[in-house]
Amino acid sequence: TMAQVIQRVQRPALVLAPLAAVAFTLLVSALLVLLAGAPVGRTYAAMLSGGFGSVFAWTETLTRAVPLVLTGLAAAVAFRARLYNIGAEGQLYGGAMAAVVVGGVAAGGELFAPAWLVFALMLAAAALTGALLLLGPAWLKAKLGVDEVVTMLLLKFIVLLAVSALLDGPMKDAGALGWPQSLPLAGELELARLVPGARLHSGLLIAIVLALVLWQVMAHTVLGFDIRASGANARAAAFAGVPALRTTLVVALVSGGLAGLAGAIEVAGRTGYVTLDMSPGYGYSGIVIAMLAGLHPLGVLAAGIFIAGVLVGADSMSRVVGVPTYIADVIVATALIAVLVATLATQYRLRWRMAALPLAAS
Repeated sequence: TMAQVIQRVQRPALVLAPLAAVAFTLLVSALLVLLAGAPVGRTYAAMLSGGFGSVFAWTETLTRAVPLVLTGLAAAVAFRARLYNIGAEGQLYGGAMAAVVVGGVAAGGELFAPAWLVFALMLAAAALTGALLLLGPAWLKAKLGVDEVVTMLLLKFIVLLAVSALLDGPMKDAGALGWPQSLPLAGELELARLVPGARLHSGLLIAIVLALVLWQVMAHTVLGFDIRASGANARAAAFAGVPALRTTLVVALVSGGLAGLAGAIEVAGRTGYVTLDMSPGYGYSGIVIAMLAGLHPLGVLAAGIFIAGVLVGADSMSRVVGVPTYIADVIVATALIAVLVATLATQYRLRWRMAALPLAAS
């Protein structure tokens, strides 16, 4: 049956695969640390302390985890349906720019409506922008068989160049002393701080709620079953009556919307305006997070916090032991490769066989 096709991989293997990938990643990174002439134990202790060793470290890690969780959810729902959304970086920037277009104000300006309404419109515009940026490649794939990886890669560059043009043009902040940044978001639209004196904002709660909602949708709704069935075997799903085109387009809207929402929340919660270096690769890290989580929405929360702790802890590690912060990028990239190999290994059962020895000639 279709349910048996979806559940053909054993759950223990799916749990052990990311754990094995993380262990392998730490082993490879330890070799690089040794080559850099630093003690492995002290290096990892400094990274752990920098990411999770204090209240301040936790607030920084959770702040960094918010966009990572949202882009991880975007990748997870798309990959579950075998729609490979690798353009979340562009969708994030598109959503961030849409948020500023709706909620940004010039010096001394006022909002065009009550703050609660503008905030809702800002989030809706960001989600819609991200959704539309993925809808086109998804439609081309579903109707014409065009590889979505190629179209999303090209579209990402178009989006980033368009954002750059806006930052140097109509959306440029005149008070930024020539620096290419957008108009600032109105103060009334900024997200509330969860911890006084820290940068942690209520976007974390939004990310948690969205992860819970997506988990329930994937596990207990017809749409979730259609998504899982399409990802497990598209031809069998179509034969069983799953609407392939509609499912693909809905997945595109949800995935792109989550990535666009990540941009809006990052602006409203942390930066306050858009710059070209606003995201240090959140869209790409979201892919790693989704794979580490086994494409499970709740797993994305844990994987997002883990990757955020690595990125935040790398700064502390660099100051303490002198290892370059780029070790964090190595960890993220190696984790993706390792989890892909580990997940592939769950599809097979390995058996060791002793080769038969030829009998000696009498």
